[in-house]
Amino acid sequence: MTAKILDGKALSRQLRAELAAQVAALRAGGIVPGLGVLLVGDNPASRAYVTAKEKACGELGMHSSEVRLPASASRGEILRVVSEFNRDPRVHGILVQLPLPDGSMEQEVLETVDPAKDVDGFHPVNVGRAVLGLPAFLPCTPHGILQMLRRAGIPVAGAHAVVIGRSHIVGRPLANLLSQKGEAGNATVTLCHTATRDLAQHTRHADIVIAAAGRPNTVRADMIREGAVVVDVGMNRVADSSAPRGYRLVGDVAFDEVREKASWITPVPGGVGPMTITMLLFNTVAAARGGPAGSL
Repeated sequence: MTAKILDGKALSRQLRAELAAQVAALRAGGIVPGLGVLLVGDNPASRAYVTAKEKACGELGMHSSEVRLPASASRGEILRVVSEFNRDPRVHGILVQLPLPDGSMEQEVLETVDPAKDVDGFHPVNVGRAVLGLPAFLPCTPHGILQMLRRAGIPVAGAHAVVIGRSHIVGRPLANLLSQKGEAGNATVTLCHTATRDLAQHTRHADIVIAAAGRPNTVRADMIREGAVVVDVGMNRVADSSAPRGYRLVGDVAFDEVREKASWITPVPGGVGPMTITMLLFNTVAAARGGPAGSL
């Protein structure tokens, strides 16, 4: 068996076309969906990610407002920008690009964001509402993964899903969403992490394996059963002297060997990554309409 590819680039283009139609309808009514972006420091990965998001906004006809601060910016300077975005009627969604140079202030900064503009889904209000199954802005990567599974027709209800990684950005919210009642949920979920004993014992029994551990080759072929669905959230740089930049990007899954056993698999790059940006746009358009919305 050779797995079918869950193509995040192709699905992202499809979803953005649907969003473009929604943006055009809003603009016809005098509303231009706007995203406010705060980038602190000059982290190359963060800078590239922000640039991609701003380009995507322009392609959809959305407004984008960016503020860049030096890595030395004080807590007060950062909170001032967030507060200005909160008050700006042109800004419907706010993105504070993480990580911040000073990670100790991240939670305070995220809690300063107006929950009604929290299109990353990180504010405690949105986190709590999502856990309760109430309307909320969902974190973009977990939401993108649910969209990939649903649009590919992969059954989730009744499936055993193993999520590897317990971050507040991906692992924990994804495990919660997969277990909730609803079209993209009703799975039985096992959440694994660095203290899990014998990870393979859990993954070998899974119908769906989602790897978000941040380590290359966390999932090997002997760890999954024939026909499993494998979603790779990892994005790791591995030294490669033959590559133009001296490195190549790989996920958490040993792609070449696992694809020979899985029924579906996401590539890296080109899998989950494009969906993360698309769901940020989705949340921003929803905010411009007045609040969290259902699935595309």
